[in-house]
Amino acid sequence: MDLVILSIVVLIFLLINGYVGYVAWRRTKSADDYMVAGRQTHPFIMALSYGATFISTAAIVGFGGVAANYGMGILWLVFLNILIGIFIAFVFFGKRTRKMGHNMGALTFPEFLSKRFDSKFIQYFSGAVIFIGMPLYASVVLVGMARFVETTLQIDYNIALIVMAIIVAAYVIFGGIRGVMYTDALQGSIMFFGMIILLATIYWMLGGVVDANQVLTNLVNLVPANATAEATATGFTGWTSMPSLGSPFWWTLVSSLILGVGIGVISQPQLVVRFMTVKSNRELNRAVLIGGLFIFVITFGTYVVGALSNVYFIQTTGQTAVQAAGGNLDKVIPVLITVAMPLWFTYLFMVALLSAAMSTLSAQFHVQGTAFGRDIYETLVRKTGGSSVRVARIGILIAVIIAVVLGFMLPASIVALGTSLWFGITAAAFLAIYVAAIYWKRATKEGAISGLVSGTLISLIWLLFIFKKTAEPLGISKALMGQSTLITSMPWPTVDPMVIALPVAVIVTIVVSLMTKPPEKEFLDDCFKGVDTSKGK
Repeated sequence: MDLVILSIVVLIFLLINGYVGYVAWRRTKSADDYMVAGRQTHPFIMALSYGATFISTAAIVGFGGVAANYGMGILWLVFLNILIGIFIAFVFFGKRTRKMGHNMGALTFPEFLSKRFDSKFIQYFSGAVIFIGMPLYASVVLVGMARFVETTLQIDYNIALIVMAIIVAAYVIFGGIRGVMYTDALQGSIMFFGMIILLATIYWMLGGVVDANQVLTNLVNLVPANATAEATATGFTGWTSMPSLGSPFWWTLVSSLILGVGIGVISQPQLVVRFMTVKSNRELNRAVLIGGLFIFVITFGTYVVGALSNVYFIQTTGQTAVQAAGGNLDKVIPVLITVAMPLWFTYLFMVALLSAAMSTLSAQFHVQGTAFGRDIYETLVRKTGGSSVRVARIGILIAVIIAVVLGFMLPASIVALGTSLWFGITAAAFLAIYVAAIYWKRATKEGAISGLVSGTLISLIWLLFIFKKTAEPLGISKALMGQSTLITSMPWPTVDPMVIALPVAVIVTIVVSLMTKPPEKEFLDDCFKGVDTSKGK
């Protein structure tokens, strides 16, 4: 480890971030500025902020490790990330969200839903779901970064975790969403070029695109049977093919990792609020191309490098990537970069990963803070203005502390699982009523509340009592019911909660809405004013 080079690289990175955060702080004058950047964000900054928030160390460290384990079947997630996470999100959700949010004067995602359905309950319930549930996602992002610092710099994991949290908390607390988005754009640019260099280098080291992929395909016949015995028994067929249809391996890959994250992205509160920060639909149109290119390079690069790491480790150590990482999926990418890449690139990529973690964490802490300050505190106490920004800052501090505590407690190989769980929970809770809010005028307050509560509760029940990956370690089902999962017959213990909870939430929202009195026409006219006619406005 060359302390001089490392110190210079990290110092320059932190100074630039500090300056950008300071500029944002100087431009943050009101609650509007703090929460939606005064609705004046440039499309380039908005797109990079959206992408950098979407793609965190969870994607690079966690899902890179998943690709090493599951192979290139995870590339289906790249397709869904771009189709749903960028194109559908921006074109079909972003434009309506921006216009309706402006009509209703909404500053947060829960406030958007509550004003559309005229329900304070929706605001504080949604705020509570975010404030209680999101620390899991924030902590796995912190874990991803801390694992990389631990592996590459031999710094104690606990110290890395705390230092990271303090740095991010500082500029989110003072800069609000402007601080978050400006630093996101800077960090996104570093991630983009870091990933291009990594992907090109790996292919160059392994003999080119065709040769490297061919070796990976043949690898399944060369690896000792005991190395993949457990995976093969549950449906693994190779690193360049999908698992056996309907096998536990297939259900985990498809229902949790591909669908959970691929669909759950639309209802991410920290991403939805980005749509409310731009001035017009033109900015959203311009942001689609930038965002699409960014997401493609980062996710495609990460998953391909993760899968190809098996070729590198087999050739150099005789072990699969997961074995070389000591069985911890979250260490595959850090170990690969530490042993395979030159020192200068290790430091550069550390800064890229630092960027990925900081951009996502800052957005998460900001959303948790505004959920606490505006959606819970303001709604219950009925005070508005400067006090909500002050309480939001306290909320951010609480969120940071919870994330750090969880970071100490969470088990190995948690990063990708924690991410997909959070994406699945938000999809189950919010997606049905979010779609109804912007597209279905017949949806009622009662229908929305029923959909929100049923989606959240079924998701939680499935996580605690049926979904094996969470029910077993939590032990609540074992303590209350005497068995680790209530349903043991396949494939149910491996089916992601979102696959069950989201359809239930959709049906409940529709049925209850049709059974209750429709909203007043004047109220709907105010909400949807100019929505269908605002092509570029």
